[in-house]
Amino acid sequence: MKVSRRAQVPPFAVMEIIAAANARKAAGQSVLNLCAGEPATGASDVVRDLAVQLLADGNLGYTESLGAPPMRRAIAEHYRRWYDVEIDPAQVAVTTGSSGAFMLAFLAAFDVGDRVALARPGYPAYKNILRALGCEVVELACGPETRYQPTLAQLEAMDPPPDGLMIASPANPTGTMIRAEELAALAQWCASHGVRLISDEIYHGITYGGPGGVVGATPGRGAGATTAAGYLDQGAVVVNSFSKYWAMTGWRLGWLLLPTDLVAPVDALAGNVSLCPPALAQHAGVAAFSAAGYAAAEANVARYAACRDLLLARLPELGWTRVAPADGAFYLYADISASGMDSITWCARLLDEAGVALTPGTDFDAVDGGSWVRLSFASSVEVVGAAVDRIVAWQRTL
Repeated sequence: MKVSRRAQVPPFAVMEIIAAANARKAAGQSVLNLCAGEPATGASDVVRDLAVQLLADGNLGYTESLGAPPMRRAIAEHYRRWYDVEIDPAQVAVTTGSSGAFMLAFLAAFDVGDRVALARPGYPAYKNILRALGCEVVELACGPETRYQPTLAQLEAMDPPPDGLMIASPANPTGTMIRAEELAALAQWCASHGVRLISDEIYHGITYGGPGGVVGATPGRGAGATTAAGYLDQGAVVVNSFSKYWAMTGWRLGWLLLPTDLVAPVDALAGNVSLCPPALAQHAGVAAFSAAGYAAAEANVARYAACRDLLLARLPELGWTRVAPADGAFYLYADISASGMDSITWCARLLDEAGVALTPGTDFDAVDGGSWVRLSFASSVEVVGAAVDRIVAWQRTL
């Protein structure tokens, strides 16, 4: 029987590493897993307590396709509080995680054959979803000279201009951020050239004093990164999620901020594709915007910062001389080419011989990723420190 061409997207190499790590753990062997981009803590008590209450006596039927009104209002208020940006709740679409947000945004904004530019290295689902939808992906090679972010010069060199530009700040896997003035220039260029700008902001709140940023975020102080929410009237789209800052990965809850021309299309698509986001996650997730919810998230950010400090201090021991700046998110992207191994082999041997799981860079960069690995430090200082000990000791045996 026929299998569609659009389904022929590459799998994540990290899934093979995770499977091998799980098998090792099931066999009773020690594993320190730093390959998944998943906070170790899970949702805060205030969210879980509300979920228990809702399970006991709440109305968990269908919500509106674009999300329950209290959640949409809470998200809009979050932007006023953190960024001093006024958002109409009608322009908020609650989604089934950021993955659902990308699918809806891409379906609403692009047609088959449209060209969408994005940075390489970058989160692989962007290009895989776009290609599955019949779009042409134009990868922009972004190295240390551009801080691993697309530049205005790269866009101006494109003839004709693309139909869309996908950006991420802080980015996965590099953790680099786009400065406020750079985002303004990109947004203005996109608006003047009819290019749809889509900004992935799922790591907002997890920052470490990078370009234009502050360490962490607290209500009324700002999120430490510049949002594209102020450019909705120029056609920009913002994607965000509860998965990273609020550590709610399995709750499958995200959102879109939409320009007015995409609200009705996304509403229609959402109603047909998923009907509505998970009701329990929506109603309980409102508590994430409480003082207790923000405080729990900030405690996580403080732990990530401590892990990051540990890693940066021990880079000389690791011998990793080329690393991305990691201004935000919770990743260290490092060049391991001095080992003489490609990153897939390096990660497989590290797991097998030292019991540490990292992600090969080939997931994020099909051209140069064979020289790079990604380490997720969304864990505890103790676990990250123990993993570094093992890596240093293992590298000495090579």
